[in-house]
Amino acid sequence: MRATLERQRAACMAELPVSAAIRKDRLRRSLNLVLENEDRLVEALSEDYGHRSPIQSQLADIMGTVKPLRQALTEVERWMKPERRKVDLPLWLLGARARVEYQPKGVVGVISPWNFPVFLTFGPLAEIFAAGNRAMVKPSEHTPATAALMRELAEAAFDEDELAVFTGGVEVGKAFSQLPFDHLIFTGSTALGREIQRAAASNLVPTTLELGGKSPAIIGSSANLQRTCDRLVAGKLLNAGQVCLAPDYLLVPAAHERAIIEGLQAAAAAMYPSIHDNPDFCSLINARHRERLRGLVDDARDKGAELTVVNPGGETLDQPGSNKMALHLLREVTSDMRVMQEEIFGPVLPVITYERIDEAIAYINARPRPLGLYYFGEDQAEQTKLLERTIAGGVTINDVIYHGVTNDLPFGGVGESGMGAYHGFDGFRTFSHAKGIYTQPRVDLAKLAGLVPPYGDKSRKSLEMQIGKPER
Repeated sequence: MRATLERQRAACMAELPVSAAIRKDRLRRSLNLVLENEDRLVEALSEDYGHRSPIQSQLADIMGTVKPLRQALTEVERWMKPERRKVDLPLWLLGARARVEYQPKGVVGVISPWNFPVFLTFGPLAEIFAAGNRAMVKPSEHTPATAALMRELAEAAFDEDELAVFTGGVEVGKAFSQLPFDHLIFTGSTALGREIQRAAASNLVPTTLELGGKSPAIIGSSANLQRTCDRLVAGKLLNAGQVCLAPDYLLVPAAHERAIIEGLQAAAAAMYPSIHDNPDFCSLINARHRERLRGLVDDARDKGAELTVVNPGGETLDQPGSNKMALHLLREVTSDMRVMQEEIFGPVLPVITYERIDEAIAYINARPRPLGLYYFGEDQAEQTKLLERTIAGGVTINDVIYHGVTNDLPFGGVGESGMGAYHGFDGFRTFSHAKGIYTQPRVDLAKLAGLVPPYGDKSRKSLEMQIGKPER
């Protein structure tokens, strides 16, 4: 891997400046790689999961990948243009100029997760290639069929000094994270993100970390409850809840708790009248993850939580080889329960009541800052108060997840939910070096202003004029 990194960096330096045509060519090859192998990628995803709806894979991994690649193809020439910046008077009048030029950083490492392995590999590559970089990718070992296929396809479409995919387990991932990249982007858990950050720090590698966390959904008293419950269930059960932006817990008005619980049950039953043999209902990634989720539920029940399992067909879901899990709703949860301490990443949804919106705000602010925050309601004053008094990576109003798939919005966390942002032009800037360039006019301005020795009255007057007086 280190030898590949050195070859990629040497090739990148030899190629400078990287033209728009070269960048578009790499973007086009990435796009065609996905489109021409859509069926194979969808099949590999289902193989890794045990079962995953082809429509869901097309929706999340294929369409989610195609859109940023097409946007980058359309926008890259505009993104590349130098930006003129202001110069203080009178320097500007005398010919001084300032600009920012965006240069490739070099080689970007991508550590992609198992929940959306195609999207979270090629989505970042859209902006990495648009910025003129080369890339090395380490996909998750938990989706081996998809990782092996992405490696095969990358080797067919790209030279290794443009794009290289490395498969393998924990040791390969650890060695990959320790490489001296010019930038590293990681998507995964907060715990693993800390390890990645420590490894990158040894080489002072700048990092973008998308880490997830516990994203709250706040239902206001003014919300349309049926529409709210429909949208919450659709977002929560996408990929069986294995989404970094899935709503992790609900904050609901105490007076509406029962109606909301019933609304969630009705919405889930309408979308998924059966589970075990339902082609639309995704499996959990593996038995280990299923047992972890069951452990969260058992711990909550042991500590006094009330459980509602939404299993409309009354099916037995503990069959050998099946990792499907129904929606589990938990009431009367407390902070000492594991389900309120860990990111859930599955179809388990705690429901917490509040009397006033200030209580909901205080509850959110007493915890690590989330990747996503969701508000349902039509009360503009309440919405404004919530937005102004909480800090989250991003927000969707009257739905969930959408801010994370709107490619013209920056996407990233804050604090324990991550650092840095990408998507669209924000991603182009993340993976570029913004080089500030100042051009001095022929006139020796510093000498004229008395700002070079020997200093005297002219120097003092020039400084008084530039520094100015206190504002009143």
